[in-house]
Amino acid sequence: MLITPGPLLKKINSPADLKKLDQAQLVQLCEELRHFIIDNVSVYGGHFGASLGVVELTVALHYVFNTPYDQLVWDVGHQAYGHKILTGRKDAFHTNRMYGGISGFPKRKESEYDTFGVGHSSTSVSAALGMAVASKYLGLTDKQHIAVIGDGALTGGMAFEGLNHAGVSDTNILIILNDNCMSIDPNVGALKDYLTDITTSKTYNKLKDDVWNMLGKFSHFGKNAQEIVSKIENSIKSALLSQSNLFESLNLRYFGPVDGHDVNHLTSVLNDLKNIKGPKILHCVTVKGKGYGPSEKGNATTWHAPGVFDKITGEIYKKVHEKPQPPKYQDVFGHTLVELAKANDKIVGITPAMPSGSSMNIMMKEMPDRAFDVGIAEQHAVTFSAGLATQGLIPFCNIYSSFMQRAYDQVIHDVCIQDLPVNFCLDRAGFAGADGPTHHGAYDIAYFRCIPNMIVSAPMNEQELRNLMYTASKPRKGQAFSIRYPRGQGVMPEWRTPFEEIEIGTGRKLRNGDDVAILTVGHVGNYAVDVCEKLEQQNIKVAHFDMRFVKPIDEKLLHEVFSKYSKIITVEDGCVEGGFGSAVLEFMADHNYSADLKRLGIPDAVIEHGEQIELQHEAGFDPENIEKAVREMLKAVKHV
Repeated sequence: MLITPGPLLKKINSPADLKKLDQAQLVQLCEELRHFIIDNVSVYGGHFGASLGVVELTVALHYVFNTPYDQLVWDVGHQAYGHKILTGRKDAFHTNRMYGGISGFPKRKESEYDTFGVGHSSTSVSAALGMAVASKYLGLTDKQHIAVIGDGALTGGMAFEGLNHAGVSDTNILIILNDNCMSIDPNVGALKDYLTDITTSKTYNKLKDDVWNMLGKFSHFGKNAQEIVSKIENSIKSALLSQSNLFESLNLRYFGPVDGHDVNHLTSVLNDLKNIKGPKILHCVTVKGKGYGPSEKGNATTWHAPGVFDKITGEIYKKVHEKPQPPKYQDVFGHTLVELAKANDKIVGITPAMPSGSSMNIMMKEMPDRAFDVGIAEQHAVTFSAGLATQGLIPFCNIYSSFMQRAYDQVIHDVCIQDLPVNFCLDRAGFAGADGPTHHGAYDIAYFRCIPNMIVSAPMNEQELRNLMYTASKPRKGQAFSIRYPRGQGVMPEWRTPFEEIEIGTGRKLRNGDDVAILTVGHVGNYAVDVCEKLEQQNIKVAHFDMRFVKPIDEKLLHEVFSKYSKIITVEDGCVEGGFGSAVLEFMADHNYSADLKRLGIPDAVIEHGEQIELQHEAGFDPENIEKAVREMLKAVKHV
């Protein structure tokens, strides 16, 4: 079902078409663009509230600036649906986030208008500043560089590093702060309180009105514009001697706050700011989900990415199952952490801005003094956890596998070198699905197993997740403990089993077999269970071992495997380069075993977005490909 755009939007296939409109038509265009997003996302799913909140800003930016020559960077990327629609992808927008369709985030390979890939947050200022410095070096003095940073991205430390550099760069960069007080969950921290103070200060807002009234007359001042700006700045400083401005202190000219939903005023403001040289910041106040009642009035976290819904009633459709379904691994983590914390008052929880996605919000609700949302700040989350551990607490730091990459230095230097027993629960391990390669948890097995003092584990089901968390809560000698699990449902509808401590570094034999052995780690072991059961119905017996730990790996079990089987398949939902299969290969080489070993996992390539099972099939470790690998090995021993 293709969504028909409105009469103005229908004619726009590029910003050049947009510029043909009279400014008076922009309000209608914004309405059409907003409804086009609502119509598409309600039918096909995707991110929602963030892009609705920047419709007017998106239209104004492409109307005023000469994109793609002028460089526009979005941060975070799920704000950019309107941008994609206005830059030639309107007709393909219904394929957004689908296998083989357009990406849900800006992507350099997809369009020249996507100047920088932004699946993770807090990168826009640094990227746009790099572009601005390059343009200055190349003598392109007319080129504009705009970073739109919002949805909590300013709470990330990298954003502050970029701001600190931008203030002394003397470059033509405009930083637009989209201030909606939200990321996926409500923003947290002192910066959020500071921005709230600015937007509610009567003194500041009166001065703001005076500033914009003056800026609105810039075209009449000609060469005296710089003098006028200087007088305005001096008047602000004089009137606000007792009220400092964070951005001004970083040598960034601060303008705002302004209404981010007044497209005509935004157009005028941006036209004026084009003529002001040097680094500057425009503070826009917006509403996440603007223009769609259920989103504006409802739970903004729910409407961040609601899935398919009825656009008239706002009812979010949920799948109806005939029999009880297993819970999501995330929810098992959240409830289990609370159970463990009730039994041990030293346990605390930490997450960087993902309390709902990781289900840390369960502990935050029941034990608000023992669960911490630190904002989009993975590096801080890890070192903060290390600090807690030095005082005898037991931190469970929950970070998405892909986001953990941003804190790798802290894991090594602040945790493992210091022998601190921090527990890392890596959510979204393996393929994340429609969010694509910026969110796939492909590398954590490889990048964690090379670090000393690090335990690397993965549960095959909910019971194993509970037992690994229970094991991690027990005293141990200064080792970090990582537990990785995928996005989505497990396999056990009845999952609240009694806790059992697992001996660290031990796997388990699940099935005896002849000739071929399958070694798995993590949830994909359930695929091997299905394959083995299917083959056994055909009188083909294949052995299956759930290794549970990649480091330390169960050498006793591996000796048993290599002593009996000459055909071995390893299966993992991580990268095969340096991953679990590589660990088994290393064991084979170190102990002079000889075997035909095939590794299945994520290949040495960037896998795009789509449903998890579609991506696993492409990568080659779904049930179909596991069975295919078994049959090929059996042919070699003439059993099939």
